Amino acid sequence: MDGENSVNLANLKNSANLGENSNRLFVAYKPSGISSNHFLGKLKRKYGVKSAGFSGTLDPFASGVLVVAFGSFTRFFRFFKKEPKVYRATLWLGASCISGDNENIDNVEVLSKFDKSFLKEQISNLVGEITYTPPKFSAKKIDGKRAYEMARNGVEFELKTQKMQVFSCEILSYAHPFLTFEIAVSEGGYIRSFGQILAKNLGVNATLSALERLSEGEFKFQNEKALNPLVYLNLKENFYNGEISDIKFGKKLNSHDFKFSEFGRYIVHLENEFAILEFDESGVKYLLNKVKI
Repeated sequence: MDGENSVNLANLKNSANLGENSNRLFVAYKPSGISSNHFLGKLKRKYGVKSAGFSGTLDPFASGVLVVAFGSFTRFFRFFKKEPKVYRATLWLGASCISGDNENIDNVEVLSKFDKSFLKEQISNLVGEITYTPPKFSAKKIDGKRAYEMARNGVEFELKTQKMQVFSCEILSYAHPFLTFEIAVSEGGYIRSFGQILAKNLGVNATLSALERLSEGEFKFQNEKALNPLVYLNLKENFYNGEISDIKFGKKLNSHDFKFSEFGRYIVHLENEFAILEFDESGVKYLLNKVKI
C-alpha cells in the first residue's frame, strides 16, 4: 500500500469508524492508475462502511475529484447539479494510442511546432455544442459491462454518437509537443473525445498524457470534509399546510395544499427529516422521503 494508489495510513488511524449505517457526503481525490470502483473500496475500508457509492466515474488513467456518499446519502446523486465539470488535460501531439490516453501508445511522430495563436483559434472553434463518439476505452456501460473492460478483452462493439457542451477551454501551457489546457464541459462529456476532435482538426495524431478533474459543479476537493447535502440540492423549499405525518407516511398529496403549487421539484422539511417532491400534470410525486440529516 505505497505510492499514490494507497490510502493515507495516517488519515486512516485518525478517522473515526462511522459504522455501516452512517450517512456522509464528501469529495475524494482519486489517484491515476486505479479504477473508481477500486478506489471506492479503499474508502469503504478506510471509514469502516459497507454502503457507499460515487457519482461521475473517472477512467482509471485519470485523477481528481470524485463525489462520494455513504449510506442513504447515495440517494442524493440524481438531484445534485454536477456541471460544469472542469478538467486539466495534457494532449501529446504526434502520439498515437488506441485508447486515447497514456496507457497504450504505439507510435510517436515528431511534429513541427504549432503557432500558439493557431492552437487558440482551433480550440475556440470547439467551444459550444459538439457531437462526439465516446472512447471505447471509457467507463461507459454496455449491457452492464464497462466499455474499457470489453475493449481490453478484444470485444467488438460500437458506441453511439452524443453531444456535449464545451463551456470554456483555455490553454495553460504549450511546451511542444505537450499542450495543456483547462476545459469546462457538461455532464457526460469526454475530454479524450475532445482531444481527438482537436487533433483531427489540426491534422495530426494525438493522445492525452494526463487528465485531472478539478471540480464537478460546486464540488471541489476539501480533504474529504463532510458536506451537508442540502447545500448542494439547489431546490426551492416548499411548505405543507396539512399534517406533516401525511408526507412521512407517504399519503397521496394535492399540490394546492402547499404554499407553492407550480410545477417543479421542491424540498419539504419534516422536523428532523425532509422529503423531495415533484409537482407535474399527474399530481404530486415522492422522489425522496424521510431522509435524516
